[in-house]
Amino acid sequence: MSKIAYIFPGQGSQYVGMGKDLFEQSEKARALFHQADEILGFEISKICFDGPEETLRQTMNTQPALFLHSIALMNLKVKNNASMVAGHSLGEYSALVAAGALTFENGLKLVRLRGKLMQQAGEKEKGTMAAIVGLEPKIVEKICSDASNVGVVQCANFNSPGQIVISGSIAGVKKAMEIAKTQGAKLVKELVVSGAFHSPLMKSASEGLNVGLSAVEFKDAQIPVYANVSGNDVQKAEEIRTLLNKQLTSPVRWEESIVQMINDGATTFIEIGSGKVLQGLVKRININVEVKGIDKFEDINKIEQA
Repeated sequence: MSKIAYIFPGQGSQYVGMGKDLFEQSEKARALFHQADEILGFEISKICFDGPEETLRQTMNTQPALFLHSIALMNLKVKNNASMVAGHSLGEYSALVAAGALTFENGLKLVRLRGKLMQQAGEKEKGTMAAIVGLEPKIVEKICSDASNVGVVQCANFNSPGQIVISGSIAGVKKAMEIAKTQGAKLVKELVVSGAFHSPLMKSASEGLNVGLSAVEFKDAQIPVYANVSGNDVQKAEEIRTLLNKQLTSPVRWEESIVQMINDGATTFIEIGSGKVLQGLVKRININVEVKGIDKFEDINKIEQA
């Protein structure tokens, strides 16, 4: 039996103007944006709609903005027909709201806290990230191991076949980039980021987030959520909480998550939120599944009618 999976984007998919059409055309979305402004104590809606880009790009703003946009889009869908969900890094929080494990208010507070802590950790422990294309995971893991004698570096995102992101100290990442080029990587590119996300340099952020996670109620998920840390489905509240804390310093096993979802019956993936990054990754992981996206108000009817 065919199943529909919702997937939610993470940091890097944001753009100035996101959600403005929802706000203008839907009373329901308008109420959610106002609610978000009230919960956070500042106008995150204005940052979404008007930027400026430098403000939106700050991690502490990017994360709640993307989360808010995804949830607003999801709430406008007529049919909530997901059998399973997953989200890339930050997007995992949107997925947990979709699965009924986390309330919108608690999710918004957590992603604002997460963004602040990650931004602070990035300022405290200077690091960077780089994309490596065209090498097998085991080879990239060995490269990171070999480069770690000059600084911290590890795989941060296993995104799709042959596309891996590494993260760590500037010295460690630069060394790994040099080795990757000698190993025949098709592309080695440093990313413009504010910190070494999903690496041990996020340890202080993880400790701070743990306090926030401990103070929030989680419920058992109503449908399976495929966790970044393991690539497997999770539904128990306490397991969800534990994995979210590990997520900041652990690799995002996105390819494994998608493969497992397909093995468990997913035939259609709908990306709910800004951009098309995850749609591209899913297509590279498996060309036989159907992939769609909802980013604008007009996309919702197209998806519902299909």
